Amino acid sequence: MGNITEEQPVEMEQAVVQRESIIIRTSIVGIAANLLLAAFKAAVGILSNSIAVVLDAVNNLSDALSSIITIIGAKLANRLPDKKHPLGHGRVEYLSALVVSAIVMYAGITSFTESVKKIIHPETPDYSVVSLIIIGAAVVVKFLLGKYVKGQGEKVHSGALVASGEDASSDALLSLSVFACALIFMITGISLEAYIGVVISVMIIKAAYEMMTDTLDDILGHRPDAELTTKIKRLVAQEPAVRGAYDLFINNYGPEKNIASIHVELPDTMTVEEVDNLTRRVQGKVLKETGVILTGVGVYSFNTKNDEAARIRNRVMQIVMDHEWALQLHGFHVDTAEKTMRFDVVMSFDIDPREGLGILQAELDKEFPDFEIMITPDVDISE
Repeated sequence: MGNITEEQPVEMEQAVVQRESIIIRTSIVGIAANLLLAAFKAAVGILSNSIAVVLDAVNNLSDALSSIITIIGAKLANRLPDKKHPLGHGRVEYLSALVVSAIVMYAGITSFTESVKKIIHPETPDYSVVSLIIIGAAVVVKFLLGKYVKGQGEKVHSGALVASGEDASSDALLSLSVFACALIFMITGISLEAYIGVVISVMIIKAAYEMMTDTLDDILGHRPDAELTTKIKRLVAQEPAVRGAYDLFINNYGPEKNIASIHVELPDTMTVEEVDNLTRRVQGKVLKETGVILTGVGVYSFNTKNDEAARIRNRVMQIVMDHEWALQLHGFHVDTAEKTMRFDVVMSFDIDPREGLGILQAELDKEFPDFEIMITPDVDISE
């Protein structure tokens, strides 16, 4: 790939190593904290005969297991590319996040089942001052842990860490509800813990569902970040010869591993050597500024040789853009001598591309009966 300095691959490798180190260190902190919390809560729950506290302890155990899976996922994702996986193993991290969400979902469903059983067959808890102190301390620890883990996850763009951090913050609120439940029982003698257990379970299931859907979006592929696509197109359009940047496709192969292609519109007077030099500059600039590897730069030629071509282009633009579902026209080129024209049209998801293509073809054939017209429908894939 052109115009990439020797330092850039080294810097990228160092960033990968640093990212893995942060994920592992943060996950180890989470494992240690959750194991300690689980042990104390389990002891309090068993001694006080409290289903809510026991379920809270089980939730901490699932969080510890989630952190272990996050470490494994980070290690596997950062393996070097091989013949079978030439683009690396980065998407393994999405699979690890999916496993984490499945564990949280299982914990939530199990908690819900046990809480309902306690509602049907209630047992009276027996809290002590020591129990309250331990539960209260757990609330503070979980809140600080959630803030730390989520912050580190956002720093290195780790979906698994962000999910674990959000889960820990939710756990802090759940532990607070258990604390309030214990306090109410000690003051009034009214036991609400089984009902609180149901609420806790529902919140855990909801969090797991949201984690799962977000991760599935990453695996299936979703619309690229608008800020990133806008920045890439702006960097490309900074080249004086570029009349427009279109058809930006970004393929994601794991966190911070994006490979893209783009089309640029250039004057039809440029030589192949000039286009090659421009392409290499653009690739190096985009990699340096965004970390995205631009593997392909396609070219649309822009008519500059006669006024008739400009008149035809303006009329075609008017006909096409008169439709609300036609979002953009680009790559226009017309040969007035050979009577041919070609261009691409970006269509919204409000219309079947085949239907839109048929409508435009009929209208333009009527307007320009002597021309052979080739229209390529494009998908509205990025901003």
